[in-house]
Amino acid sequence: MHPKALLAACADLVALVLRFEHPADAVVSRFFRDNKALGPRERATLSETAYNVLRRKLLWDHLAPSGSGPRERRLAILGFPGPRDFLAAALSDQEKGWLQQCDAIRPADLLERHRHNLPDWLAAALKEQVGDQFWPLADSLGQPGTLDLRVNAFKARRADVQQALTAAGLRSTPTPYSPWGLRLDGKPALRTMPAYLNGEFEIQDEGSQLLALLLDAHRGEMVVDFCAGAGGKTLALGACMRSTGRLYAFDTSAHRLDALKPRLARSGLSNVHPVAIAHERDDRIKRLAGKADRVLVDAPCSGLGTLRRNPDLKWRQDLAAVAALAKTQAAILQSAARLLKPGGRLVYATCSILQQENEQIAEAFTAANTGFAPVDAQEILAGLKVEGAQTLCHGGPDGRRYLRLWPHTHGTDGFFAAIWRRI
Repeated sequence: MHPKALLAACADLVALVLRFEHPADAVVSRFFRDNKALGPRERATLSETAYNVLRRKLLWDHLAPSGSGPRERRLAILGFPGPRDFLAAALSDQEKGWLQQCDAIRPADLLERHRHNLPDWLAAALKEQVGDQFWPLADSLGQPGTLDLRVNAFKARRADVQQALTAAGLRSTPTPYSPWGLRLDGKPALRTMPAYLNGEFEIQDEGSQLLALLLDAHRGEMVVDFCAGAGGKTLALGACMRSTGRLYAFDTSAHRLDALKPRLARSGLSNVHPVAIAHERDDRIKRLAGKADRVLVDAPCSGLGTLRRNPDLKWRQDLAAVAALAKTQAAILQSAARLLKPGGRLVYATCSILQQENEQIAEAFTAANTGFAPVDAQEILAGLKVEGAQTLCHGGPDGRRYLRLWPHTHGTDGFFAAIWRRI
């Protein structure tokens, strides 16, 4: 595609993404469906441009007015990836001069908000929460996420999948914490690989894998994934159970559960039972009260731990939305806890980095439910032989109660988990 046509398409996509009417990944996917003639390279450039703009929106909104032409074109120019000489072929002389001036600005000369590119409310909350770790965290949230795979231990071994990737010309390394994970260089296409089509691996961040590991589901148990979504953790749990027992995948969205079906077929698992529910008090849930061995509550949350992959979320959330989510999270956790039998394990998790959705929810639940004893996450991970378990946990009397993953420290998305045993 000619540089001018490609830049024009980037501007069109940027304009659509910045409406914030739908999640950015859905907007990008729809744009590609509507423009089927785009090749892989054009798609990669378009997607990267849109996500670059979302990541650095405050800075580029600040710089864009000094340029000329439509706003979405100026933002697309600033966010355009790759060599400047290719982009220059699409620019006027005035635009070239303006872009050179923008590129020459030193980060040290920028205002704080234009360096961290976070909304004011979120920057203030994180500064209060993490102190001198704010800038390393902010920098990491502004970078693209890694590409991690979870090997389906029910079908394959990590070494064999890694060998298959190597044979396909793809370099990977074992993830440092998850025993199932592989981390790839770059962003290669994987969904046409025989190993993927055969269900030997799924794309899943290492942090998400660790949440499933914490539940430590065993053969023959009754296990509930209370907010299963598209089922990434459900499939990991099913593999731990070696396709035995019963594994319920509950979610209020039948559409999300539909996305689990092809993945489930590839996985080879036969113990998974997807169930669409109306709400956390649905009668189909009540029938399982006191029967489950293990329950995972991967609660709906702000998703702010995934900003490396979903930078639009920081512009689509605010304090009021977080407060509303916290009420929902507390209600879901309370309902899910009723499913456990005595001795059963409950795991509450989010992909948020905010205390309001994490420690505060966990501590309130502990205070209100004397029949549930907190369990140290570090103890569980160490028992599962996870390397560096002590570096993954914090909080509680001994500083090891909760799993706390940070992109700038652990190289994963931001995740939280708390664990209880029903007395």
